[in-house]
Amino acid sequence: MRACTAISVKDTTTLKRAYRLEASGPSTRSGSGGNVLTEPPKRISGLVERFERHASSYTSSGYNEAQVRQEFINILFDELGWDIYNVSGYAEAYKDVVHEDAIKVASGTKAPDYCFRIGGSRKFFLEAKRPAVKIKEDVGSAYQLRRYGWSAKLPLSVLTNFAEFAVYDCRIRPQKEDKASRARIHYWTYRDYIDKWDEISGVFSKEALLQGSFDEFVESTKRKRGTAEVDTEFLKEIEDWRDRLSRNIAIRNLDLSVDDLNYSVQRTIDRILFLRMCEDRGIEPFSQLRGLLNSDDIYAGLCQIYLKADEKYNSGLFHFRREKDRPTEPDDLTLNLSIDSKVLTHIIKHIYYPESPYEFSVWTPEILGNVYEQFLGKTIRLTPGHRAKVEYKPEVKKAGGVYYTPQFIVEYIVGETVGRACKGKTPGQISKLRILDPACGSGSFLLGAYAYLLSHHLDYYTNHNPSRRRDKIYQGRDKRWFLTIKEKKRILLTNIFGVDIDTQAVEVTKLSLLLKVLEDENKDVLEKQQKLWRERALPDLGNNIKCGNSLIGLDSYDGRQARLIADEDGQMADTFDWKTEYPNIIRSGGFDVVMGNPPYASIQTLRGHRPFEAAEMKRRYVSAQSGSFDIYVVFIERGLQLLNPSGILGYICPHKFFNAKYGEPLRRLIAEGRYLSKVVHFTDQQVFKGATTYTCLLFLDKRNKYKFEFSRVANLADWRRNGYSVSGKVSLKEVTDREWNFVVGESASVYKRLDSMETRLRDITMRIFQGVITSADPIFLFKGFESRTGPTMKVFSKKLNQWIELERGLLKPVVRSGHIDRYRAHPTAYVLFPYDVVDGKGRLLSRDEIRKDYPLVWKYLENHKDALMNREKGRFKDQQWFRFGRTQNIGMWEQKKLLVPYMVRRLGAYLDADKSYYFVNVTTGGYGITVDEAFGSYEYICALLNSKLIDFYFKHTTTTFRSGYFAAGKQFIERIPIRTIDLLDSKDKSRHDEIARLVKDMTNLNERLAIAKSPTERQKLHRQITLTDRRLDLLVYDLYGLTQEEVDIVEEFESNADSDQR
Repeated sequence: MRACTAISVKDTTTLKRAYRLEASGPSTRSGSGGNVLTEPPKRISGLVERFERHASSYTSSGYNEAQVRQEFINILFDELGWDIYNVSGYAEAYKDVVHEDAIKVASGTKAPDYCFRIGGSRKFFLEAKRPAVKIKEDVGSAYQLRRYGWSAKLPLSVLTNFAEFAVYDCRIRPQKEDKASRARIHYWTYRDYIDKWDEISGVFSKEALLQGSFDEFVESTKRKRGTAEVDTEFLKEIEDWRDRLSRNIAIRNLDLSVDDLNYSVQRTIDRILFLRMCEDRGIEPFSQLRGLLNSDDIYAGLCQIYLKADEKYNSGLFHFRREKDRPTEPDDLTLNLSIDSKVLTHIIKHIYYPESPYEFSVWTPEILGNVYEQFLGKTIRLTPGHRAKVEYKPEVKKAGGVYYTPQFIVEYIVGETVGRACKGKTPGQISKLRILDPACGSGSFLLGAYAYLLSHHLDYYTNHNPSRRRDKIYQGRDKRWFLTIKEKKRILLTNIFGVDIDTQAVEVTKLSLLLKVLEDENKDVLEKQQKLWRERALPDLGNNIKCGNSLIGLDSYDGRQARLIADEDGQMADTFDWKTEYPNIIRSGGFDVVMGNPPYASIQTLRGHRPFEAAEMKRRYVSAQSGSFDIYVVFIERGLQLLNPSGILGYICPHKFFNAKYGEPLRRLIAEGRYLSKVVHFTDQQVFKGATTYTCLLFLDKRNKYKFEFSRVANLADWRRNGYSVSGKVSLKEVTDREWNFVVGESASVYKRLDSMETRLRDITMRIFQGVITSADPIFLFKGFESRTGPTMKVFSKKLNQWIELERGLLKPVVRSGHIDRYRAHPTAYVLFPYDVVDGKGRLLSRDEIRKDYPLVWKYLENHKDALMNREKGRFKDQQWFRFGRTQNIGMWEQKKLLVPYMVRRLGAYLDADKSYYFVNVTTGGYGITVDEAFGSYEYICALLNSKLIDFYFKHTTTTFRSGYFAAGKQFIERIPIRTIDLLDSKDKSRHDEIARLVKDMTNLNERLAIAKSPTERQKLHRQITLTDRRLDLLVYDLYGLTQEEVDIVEEFESNADSDQR
């Protein structure tokens, strides 16, 4: 795929929207060059002098926290560049600093004093104390702050009374027995503010956060031991609850089915969490759950609270009686359960201080969603004895786990989809928008979309006659404007829709959205608004968030197929009829926004546990026509089908379909529809913590356009912080069903020149063949061996875990990944090769031949006969049971050839002129190439493949892997543009001959270097290799006709690539 036009090095539009890094924000004090200032401002010196002069007064019991905040702490952070008083007039959602109005409950204050933010995102808390409190030794204050920071998943937070300034690492789980010094990473007194100002401002000034210094400090202080993020710890907590509840409920309620059991356990956990979080937010009476611990039947008491919650909230979470116009069926199961009080006592104790380190008042629904995403990866099974067993869901087990979408990705996609859809629109116009996540999981994208809509509406109302919009907004604490709960409910029910195949995931999404509705609410405001609007507090989301298979419709069922559509438990496969479930939306043309993180699962995985669905996808979808596809490509096609003519799709998904054969049908679909709008390509950068996936952000729409925007991200941290990427516009004429290799920026002109060349490597080769496939490497491949002469050789058998002796005649030297590079190769293994090669063809030796001529080999093979016969489900149970797994290319290795390793940091080739080396497999080996020398000698082609210019082209077309590796697969190397030689042209022939000579020199120099011992000789050889290599690169540039400017572009690209790898 050719590409490109304009160049840009920053992709900041949406990141600024996501993080609100507004250029018009409050001024921040900086030194020359924009660095954080290192000289303390005069006001700080004045504060220190004043505090020193009146220290006895300030540290007396009469001087309170409110005074120190107003007279000292506010000024301190104003001088650090923070808009403490919102002088800039930012909307509520994007204020620099939130002064939390304390929520008073039985246990005291339940909110930190300050929250410092960038673009609305929390960065650190500050808890203020009066100067009389000895912060250095005060255990309670330190524990309180750490609970806040840890529960909010913030890395650092500050405890200060101005006299003392302590910084705590909030990644370390707080324990009630911790000393005040535990997790403290910095401690200053007010006397340090002058001398240590550069340290303090270098981390905690607003400029430091914008420039990334805060993040660097956070990373530098990260401890390998003792850190435990809140979501990881709470996941362990609720997994323990599930184990206890499932075992107890299964034993005490023998009539429950496995579905009933899963539902009952999940509902119990959801309800307890919801009520407990409402307590810490002042919506429910504090300690009402803990108050049940003294009763004989805790579950009966819980049920009474549930019934009251039903009257108060109206949500599906508490829905026990049939009501008119309610979209969901009432729960007539859980109120009749029997649950032992001992189990519930354990759970309730662990959500209150002191057993609990969690501070639910600062929890966001996003944190809960992260926990639940992992939690839902397991399910409860019932044994024949009706005992509960928790295990991974089959699809999760195959995929290696569940990975939550990072919040910064959610915000970016929401900005590019919901943000675009809302731009310039009034609330009335926005009320017509319909936003969908067709695989919503725990609801992270729907939460992000809902949060964006809430902020957008609040901004609009507060800027357009707020006093006339009393049904939409009201003024609360500190005269701040808030959306009424009625308006929040209207927005949710009007705009947000989601589907997931997992019933539990659907309920978690609803729970998260309901908690979002209750943000910023308290008991008094809630009751006042309920009386005013005469309706219960929360909506029933049954018509919005639904369970079903987004990819399979009801029309999949017919009489002939009924017996085929059950899953492995005998349950009927889930389906979803969009026209029935969302009739008005589908009838009006579809959704305005489709977004999310679709499942990444191969069709082979799906066939294993849901074969009917796999077959249906192949029957229904264009993108599923390839033999081996990934489900996310089908979700992309389905998303396009669900969009209305002006709709926008935004997914995070693997970029493998850009180049993979299975992606061709989808590439064709997108190309023919001209749907491509924007791509953010993350190359080898890893977005998902704990998983190795290669992803992009894909934005599609159906509007008429001629170009799309392409951004390549080489450093994820830089992109997150500043939006740095190489970006440009690409013509949609260049988008076809061919492999997508989009190049933008300075490299584009050189790439386009090379890509326009007609002759490719495949045109001048006889064969490109992969390494031999034994299908039993532990038996056939020996990575340990002793070099010696004679008819036999000692090798180490991994299968036997011992050294053995075999005849040398059937052992072939193997070059493996990491031991082959440009102009050099070193065998590091031997393969047992029971074949005879004649004229490029391999013949399997007979049993008699091996027994007679190679008795040690035959004895070794017979010892492994059963294992070799049982390969691939018994496919080798015949007379030739000792043959390799695949016979292709068996005879290709004992001839002159080029060897190209598969996994490389720089494309490389080795000329095997001695015809002796083998590759085994592809990923740990590579490809052999035989050349038609009418187009140029082996040495000439070897020089091209080893040049910087061809490496430049290769890296713009291949698949990237983490740690700077690239895949030299056949589909990539066969496309390499080749400058052919006209041997009748004297200039061409002269350059060819010089290149061939230099390649021979390079090979010889590398062989000498491999055996050189003295440092002086090695240094001399290194210099000669560098000079020869440079001469070869210059000759290749000249051959391909590059200008000096184009050479500079290639050289800079290669230099940067080398730096990244280092």
